[in-house]
Order: sequence, then structure tokens, then C-alpha cells
Amino acid sequence: MDESVIPEPHPTQDQPWWLLHVDMDSFLAAVEVRRRPELRGRPVVVGGDGDPNRPRQVVATASYEARAYGVHSGMPMQRALRKCPDAVFLPSDHPAYDAASAEVMGVLRSFGHPVEVWGWDEAFLGVRRDDPEELAQAVRTAVQDRTGLTCAVGIGDTKERAKMATRFAKTAPERIYRLDSSNWIKVMGDCEPSELWGIGKRTAARLAAHDVLTVTDLALADRNDLAAWFGPTIGPRLRVLARGGSSRTIITEPWLARSKSRQVTFPSDLTDLDAIADQVAAMARELCEEIKADGRQATHVGVTVRTRSFFTQVKTGKLPEATTDPRIVEAGARAVLRRFDINRPVRLLGVRLDLALG
Repeated sequence: MDESVIPEPHPTQDQPWWLLHVDMDSFLAAVEVRRRPELRGRPVVVGGDGDPNRPRQVVATASYEARAYGVHSGMPMQRALRKCPDAVFLPSDHPAYDAASAEVMGVLRSFGHPVEVWGWDEAFLGVRRDDPEELAQAVRTAVQDRTGLTCAVGIGDTKERAKMATRFAKTAPERIYRLDSSNWIKVMGDCEPSELWGIGKRTAARLAAHDVLTVTDLALADRNDLAAWFGPTIGPRLRVLARGGSSRTIITEPWLARSKSRQVTFPSDLTDLDAIADQVAAMARELCEEIKADGRQATHVGVTVRTRSFFTQVKTGKLPEATTDPRIVEAGARAVLRRFDINRPVRLLGVRLDLALG
């Protein structure tokens, strides 16, 4: 087999010819505008309790109008206010987003193709047909007509290509774009590896140190070299990503979150170790009650500590058994926290529970 050629997909009954990646536009902000039509066309920023003057709150999402001012997810709300003082700032409303997401997924399932849900605002459809663009347009129209929300659709012969195609669909006039083995290298070949879904800037920097500077370079790299540089699993997988990926199977089981987490950025830094431990314990107990209400169990507990200098560490520990017992989960969180060497003021704490899937 010619290692320089990316093979055509060979679909089976559970591996459809085409994957359609549906990605909602600025979902949280769009849901807020839908129930407040007077905000349409205005910059809208969603995050925290909606008060941009409160310190240490961050943007969850911003409408395209707000993004034009440089506002983006993860930005401190106070900075967003400085960039766009005329924006409308709104608190996050998770139940509203759950309900809107259920509406969208219902529309996608109404087409009769298998649907794999990826959180609130994106999903894959698997289709066996010769005209995926026609279906993509029908999906876009139905979503907008039946929910009032808009989306872009990426089409690919693998999930990875479909996901990457959505990036181009966001700016395409039809809001639809196809990436497959026929145009993959033409479109992506000269891009830096960090442009690929699943490859970050640190990995790209390590590749660059070995003169792997483009997607084409990575697609043609020797798998043994990659295994030596990144390990026997990650290394060869990077080359697969550069060749457009290999995932084609749609999983239609109901989407289950693999974890549940909570973070708190404090108005003033914490320095008392007992107070820090109490905050972590409280978050662990609250999360435990939430997963219990969802009928889930925790298997691991993770703790995030961010200091005043923004140095961030995450540590995780396994619980004695899958449980919803708040005493066990709290004890596990406290045990993980004790593994940190906290010698600077703490600005943020977080707790994450990894959940059993069975």
C-alpha cells in the first residue's frame, strides 16, 4: 500500500458513507435571544450570574455581534465589558439550554438517520446517500424553522473530517462544507498541525522541533519516528489525524456525560488551608447530590487549584467504589487536595467527578 495516499473509506452497515456534523451557532446566546427577540442584532454575552462588574466571572459564550468586538468564551467578564460596553450581559441558565438542546436533537432524529449527540450544541448524523449536501441543507432549514436556532453542517467521510469541515461551513455562504479524501490534502495540507482537531499547540511545537511543519509533513511522517517521539499509541494516531482520521461509526445510545464538575473563582484570594479544604468539600457534596439526582455514580474525584499567578494544577484520585455517598466523595476530594503543595494565595478551586457509564 502506498503510504503517501490517504485511502478511500469503505463503509459497512454501521459505518455510513457520510458523517454530518451539526454545530449550533453561538448556542447559549442564541437561546437567550430566542426568548428575548428584542436582543436580536445586539451583542449578547452569557456567563456567571450576568453581572460583568463582579470580579472573576468568565464568559460562557458570546453572540457573533459581541465577538466582533473581540469578546470570546473564557474571557473575564470585566474585560468583555471593557471591550463591548454596550453588550447585554445575561446569567447562564442551564435548564433552558437543556430544553433547547432536546428540541434540536429531536429535529435531527426526525430525519430517520442515526444521531450521535455530543453535548448541548453539536451532533453527528450518519447517512448512506449520494447527496449529503441536500440532506445538510434540509437539516439546516428544519432546525431553523422548528426551533428558531441556526447551525452549520460539516460533511465528511470520517468524523474527524466532518468536524473539521464545520469550521469552514461557519463562514461558507451556504453554511455547509465537505471535506473528504478527494480534497483533504488540497485544503488542509499546507496548514500547521495545530489546525487539526485533536492536536494542540504544544504537540505542534514538538512536531516542529522534528521539522514536521504541515499537515502533509505529518501525514507522510514515519510512524516509527512518531511512536518514538510521542509514544506507541499517541504518535501513530497523530499521523491518522493528519490523513483525515478514521472514525466512522455512529453511537446512538443516549448521550451520557462522563463527568460533572464545578469551579469557583473567589472574589478575594484564599490563603487559609482549612478554608480551602472546606470549599473543596462543599463542592464535592453538591456535585454528589446532583449526580445522585441523575441516577449516576462517581468513580473518581479530581481537584483543580489555580493560584494568584494563574498557575493551575489538576490532580485526580480513584474512589474506593462507585458511589453517591457524599461522605465518601468528600473524603476523596479532601485526600486529593492534600496532595497539593499550596504555598500561594488561591484564586480558583474546582472539583470534578468522573462518572460510571454503566
